[in-house]
Amino acid sequence: MLFNSLDFAIFLPIVFGLFWTVGRYSAKVQNWILLIASYIFYGFWDWRFLSLLAFSSAFDYFVGAALYKQQDNRKRKMLFWSSVAVNLTLLGFFKYYNFFAESFVNAFSFFGQQVSLGSLQVLLPVGISFYTFQSMSYAFDIYRRELEPVKDIVPFMTFVAFFPHMVAGPIQRASFFLPQFLTQKKFSYELAAKGLKIMLFGFFMKVVVADRLALYVDAVYGNVDMHTGWSYMVATLFFAFQIYGDFAGYSLIAIGCALLFGFYMSPNFNRPYFSGSFRVFWSRWHISLSTWFKDYLYIPLGGNKGTKARTYANLFATFLISGLWHGANWTFVVWGALHGAYQIIERTVNNTVKIKLPKAVSIVLVFALTCIAWVFFRAATVQDAFQIVGTMFTNLGESVHIGDIGIFAFSVTGILMLLLIEISMEYYPNVTLLNHRQAPVRYATMVVMLAWIITLGVFDGSQFIYFQF
Repeated sequence: MLFNSLDFAIFLPIVFGLFWTVGRYSAKVQNWILLIASYIFYGFWDWRFLSLLAFSSAFDYFVGAALYKQQDNRKRKMLFWSSVAVNLTLLGFFKYYNFFAESFVNAFSFFGQQVSLGSLQVLLPVGISFYTFQSMSYAFDIYRRELEPVKDIVPFMTFVAFFPHMVAGPIQRASFFLPQFLTQKKFSYELAAKGLKIMLFGFFMKVVVADRLALYVDAVYGNVDMHTGWSYMVATLFFAFQIYGDFAGYSLIAIGCALLFGFYMSPNFNRPYFSGSFRVFWSRWHISLSTWFKDYLYIPLGGNKGTKARTYANLFATFLISGLWHGANWTFVVWGALHGAYQIIERTVNNTVKIKLPKAVSIVLVFALTCIAWVFFRAATVQDAFQIVGTMFTNLGESVHIGDIGIFAFSVTGILMLLLIEISMEYYPNVTLLNHRQAPVRYATMVVMLAWIITLGVFDGSQFIYFQF
C-alpha cells in the first residue's frame, strides 16, 4: 500500500479511528490494532511475504530473551551471531542471490571459463532491508546490555512491523522506539495537528517535487545514447532533488503518521544539501541508516581507533557495504565506493592543508561531487553511468533538451519552492511558515501547499524510490 494512494487515504482514517476508540482501553489493545493494521498494510504488496516478516520478528524476539538470560559469554556470542546470520541469510537470498550468481558466472567468463548456475525467479520482499535491520537492532542492544527484552511478543512484533516506517524507514533503534509500545497512548490534539502538518510537507516533497522531476529524469536516463552533456547535467541535478524529495518526503510522512498515534520517531533528514563537508552530509542524509552503520558496523570494525590506514579501511568498507545494501547492482557498489573515497580524501586534505574554503564554495563543491555519485545511483548499469559522466565532460552540446516545456517549467518551479522553504528552515528558523506563531499565517501556508499538491502534484501511483531497497 502506497502513502500516495487512494487505498491509504481510506486505510489511515479507519486505523486512526479504531486506535483512539477501541484502543483507548489499554496499550495491549492498541498494539493489537497496530499489528493487525500493519500486516494488512504490508499484505497489500504480497501477502505471501507476511510469513517472512513474522518469522524474522519472532526469531529475534526469542533470541533476545535467551540472550538476556544467558550469562556464558561464549553462548551469548553464539546466540547473537545466530540473529545476525539468520537475518543476513534471508536478506542475502531474497535480495542478492541472482546478483552474486550472475557476478560469479561473469567472473569466470572473463577468464574464458564457462560456468553455469541455476537462476531463480526470486522476488524481492518490499522493505526487507529495513525491517531486518530494525529487528536486528533488538539483538544488538540486548547483547550490549543496553536494553532489556520485552516480556510480551506483541509489542515487539508491532515495533518491527509498525506500518508508517516498516517499508522504508526511518530505521528505529529498539532501545529508543520499542519502549514506546509498552505504554498506553493518550490522544493529543496538538500532537495530531503537528503530525498532519509534517505529512502535508512530506506529500508536497513527494508528489509536487519528486514525482514531477521524475518525468524528466526518467526520459533522459532512459535513453542514454540520445542526449548531450547539458541534458545529463540537468537530469542529474533534477535527480538530486528528486531522490531527496522522494525519500525525505516519505520519511516526513512516516514521522507525521506516527505522531497521529502518539509515537515519536527520530528524524531522518536535516537539509543535507547545505552541507559543507561529506562528514556533515552523512550526518544529515538518511540519518537513521548512517548512524546504524556507524554503531553496528564501523565502530565494531575498529572505527577510528588505530592507524590512519586502518581507520580509512574501516570507513571505506562501511560505505562499500552501505552501497551494496541499497541494491543488488554494481552501480550501488560504485556509489558507495565514491562516498567512501570522498570521506577519505576529505579527511586527508583537512589533515594536511590548513586552507579553509568559504562555506558557499564548500557547499557547492560537496553538492557537485554528490551529483556525480548520484549518476551511478540512478543509471541502469555501470557502463551507462560512465558514458553519462563522460558525456558531461566531453560533449556538452549546444543546448539542453527541454522536452515538454510544461513538465520542465513545473520541475524548475518545484525545485525553487523547495529551496525557498529549505533556506528559510536552515537560516531563518524563526519565520518558518508552517509553524508560524500567527495562526492565519499557518493556515494560509497549509491551504497554499495543499492547493499546490492538488494542482501540480503527479498522482500516477508512483512508488517511493527506496521501496526497492
